[in-house]
Amino acid sequence: MIKRMMLATVLLIAMLAGCSSGPDYKIDLTKPLYIQKDKAMPLEIKVTESKKAVKGLKVAVELSMTNMDHGTYKAKLTEGMDGTYADNIQLEMPGKYEAEFTLEKGGKKTKKIMDLEVKKPQGVASINGKWITNEDLAFYKLINKLQLEINLESAKKHYKGEQLKEELTYIKSQEKMLDDKNQRLTQVIRLRSMAMLAEEKGHKANPTVVEQEIQKVRKQYDQYASVKKLIKQYGEDQFWAKEREQYQSIVLIQQVQKDLLAAAKKDNPKAGEQEIYYDAQQKYEDLLVSQVNSLKIVIL
Repeated sequence: MIKRMMLATVLLIAMLAGCSSGPDYKIDLTKPLYIQKDKAMPLEIKVTESKKAVKGLKVAVELSMTNMDHGTYKAKLTEGMDGTYADNIQLEMPGKYEAEFTLEKGGKKTKKIMDLEVKKPQGVASINGKWITNEDLAFYKLINKLQLEINLESAKKHYKGEQLKEELTYIKSQEKMLDDKNQRLTQVIRLRSMAMLAEEKGHKANPTVVEQEIQKVRKQYDQYASVKKLIKQYGEDQFWAKEREQYQSIVLIQQVQKDLLAAAKKDNPKAGEQEIYYDAQQKYEDLLVSQVNSLKIVIL
């Protein structure tokens, strides 16, 4: 009898050990899930076990709304880098969803349930949760257009003949880039990322300095009739309010650039001015890459 009880205990322990020997996967969203009308949006997860990335999984997901019956949305996720799995999924409406993930490896399947909050995006991209809007991109299109108008009027004033023709051809080619949304988005991300770094380093945008920079820009723009016309069409008050926001970031970035120039001069006191500026610019670009990689940037 005692032997039978011992055998039963051993079998029970073995069964419990078998039940607990399955993988203990942890799933996290790498970025928020948003919804846009008639567009599939990226769903990306990271799978870990004991804080280590899990690779080589087959991952499928089924999403259904928690409080409404709008059917089930299915997707098979493709493996990426470092335990990430992603696919684009088109949902009908924002709200609370239940996601059932099926993770398979070596013929063994594991199911995980996750509650998701799907929202409408407030812009086209975000940096650490702060949105970049279509209005921001429209403003940058205008800024780029203003610079082209300045270049155009300057070329007509300073060049003649074949050289003028070459300058006008080049400016014309640049106009095609005004509609490049990705280029404008990159401009915004670069500016805001480095402004955030400046603040992290303890720099502040002195309002007096910002206003001085604004006055310099006003004087420059006032020299060109085509530029003043475009600003008036946009709305002068609205334009200068947005421009002041931009120059708060620019003044912050200027302080980072000054720090880099000072460091370059200190590291190489015998170097010429051109070499100093080149070295500082290279370090600036390295800082920019590092800063962008450290931020949570979501592009829709």
